[in-house]
Amino acid sequence: MARWEPGTAERLQQAALELFASRGYEQTTATEIAQSVGLTERTFFRHFADKREALFHGQERLEQAFLSGMDAAPADAGPLEIVMVALRRVATEFFPDERRARSRTRQAIIDRNAALRERELHKLATLATTVAAALRDRGVGELPAGLAAESGMTVFALSFGLWLREDEQRSLADIQADVFTELSGLTAAAARSAVDDVQQREVQR
Repeated sequence: MARWEPGTAERLQQAALELFASRGYEQTTATEIAQSVGLTERTFFRHFADKREALFHGQERLEQAFLSGMDAAPADAGPLEIVMVALRRVATEFFPDERRARSRTRQAIIDRNAALRERELHKLATLATTVAAALRDRGVGELPAGLAAESGMTVFALSFGLWLREDEQRSLADIQADVFTELSGLTAAAARSAVDDVQQREVQR
C-alpha cells in the first residue's frame, strides 16, 4: 500500500541522495534505496528507470518552467532577453536558497562519477535544444535562436556552479544577472572589434 502514497518519488529521491552521499553512488543499489524508506524494489522501478534517474527526475518540469518563462517574456523582447526571463523564473521556482545545501550534495555526487557528469551535460544540451526550438517558434531565426539558447545554458551552468560555493550568499537569480552582465560586456567588446576589423579592411582596399 505504501508504494501508492503521495510523494513516493520524492521520498525515494531523498533516500537516494542520502545513500549516495554517505555510501557512494556505485555502492548503493535501487533495492537499498527503496528499503531505506520501507518500499520495495518494484516500487522504485515504477518511478525510475534506474538509480541514476533518482538524481535527474524532474527534468520535464524544469523544461516546462523554461518554456513558461519564455512565454512570459514581452512580445518584442530579443532572443537573449527572452532566455534571461526564463532563467529568472527557473532560478526562483526551482532553486530558492533553502535548496542550496541539497543541490550541493547532489552536485558533489555527480562530480565524483563520470557517467553522472555525462548525464548532467546531456540534460543541459536537451534544455538548450528545447529553448532554441521555442525561440524559433516565436519567429527567431535559426542562428540567433541557437546562439541565445546555448548562451543561456552557459549562463545557467556557470551561475549554478557559483551558487553552490560554500561562501556564496547571493541568490541564483542575482548571480545569473551578474554573469549575464559579464557576457553582455564581452559580446559588446567583441562586436566593436569585429566592426573595427571590417572598417580597416575596407580602408585597405
